[in-house]
Amino acid sequence: MGKIVIYLATVVRIVFINIYFLTLKFLKTMEISTMFPVATQPLIDYSNAEDAVIITEPAVQSSVSFLDANTNAISLEELASTCVVPTWGNQELTISHQDFIECVHDAAKDFYRGETVSEPAIRVSHIVRGRTPNALGKHASELLECEKTQFYQRMAFAFTIPTIYETVNGQRMELCCGGVRNYSDLNLYRQNKGVEKLSIFVGWRVRICSNQILTGDGVKLSLEVMSEGDIYKAAMELFYNFIPARQLHLMQTLSETYLTETQVATIIGRMRMYQALPPRYSRSIPNLLITDSQVNAICRGFYSNPDFGTENGSISMWNFHNLMTDANKSSYIDSYLQRAVNATDVCVGLTNALHGDDGGYSWFLH
Repeated sequence: MGKIVIYLATVVRIVFINIYFLTLKFLKTMEISTMFPVATQPLIDYSNAEDAVIITEPAVQSSVSFLDANTNAISLEELASTCVVPTWGNQELTISHQDFIECVHDAAKDFYRGETVSEPAIRVSHIVRGRTPNALGKHASELLECEKTQFYQRMAFAFTIPTIYETVNGQRMELCCGGVRNYSDLNLYRQNKGVEKLSIFVGWRVRICSNQILTGDGVKLSLEVMSEGDIYKAAMELFYNFIPARQLHLMQTLSETYLTETQVATIIGRMRMYQALPPRYSRSIPNLLITDSQVNAICRGFYSNPDFGTENGSISMWNFHNLMTDANKSSYIDSYLQRAVNATDVCVGLTNALHGDDGGYSWFLH
């Protein structure tokens, strides 16, 4: 106990000594400043200084659309403010496009909590125009804006999660979610509310070109729902069952397999022939959904695409797959997802055939 008292007394003494010397130093400084007065104005005049502006660089977004053919871009606000919502025969509302988008977007934000979720990019097509009842007798040129109605029969949207990304063959890929809707799948004349069909997806997107990579386990086609709650639940189930690493491994495998120019020419020729095959032959060959015009786009891309074209006469299956998905952006909204999945199936099948596992795809190589 006595040692503790001595220790505390020593500490107090040291503190008082420090205070004493600091006081002397302060008094001496005051004396010097009295003998030699200093300027009362600061050395630098800050009177005209402006408040600092913090500059933040916006997140870089791809300027390339994920879907091109016969579609127009539209914002979520414009979709909600300028478009009417179709009804069933009993005047009960269908699920609007904007509600569909918000359900999937909310599900992604909840499932990938803590990650950055970008705003959805929306593409629409096949506009259906109408008019209000009080304008039934007017000529089209006489209609006022308030007397016009419209909605889009087909709609597709996609948004990325840029904080979940990987690099394959030097290309950055970001996780991407979205959906597709087509009102022509519904019988709006039925008297009672029925099930509504739509499609949702999750997969990787190549950042530089917005090429969408999809596999069967990342897509739910013709999903039947009755409410927004059904959409949210289905989206959460899709995100839960999707394994991003599996798709990445698949893409890495494609990047390690190469095609010669002769093999590419054979595949292109077979793709063109596939369109004319009699049914008795096509049944034994794996399905190919790509069109002739898209095959032509692949041919052009093989020689001219700066990111995925040929290198010294050869091309990796990864690059060939990107040529297919790039050509798929010319598809209509209602066939976009099916062809995206089919492009992956074809490239994986061709890779397996090159390694000795036929699966029916060897027909495209010989």
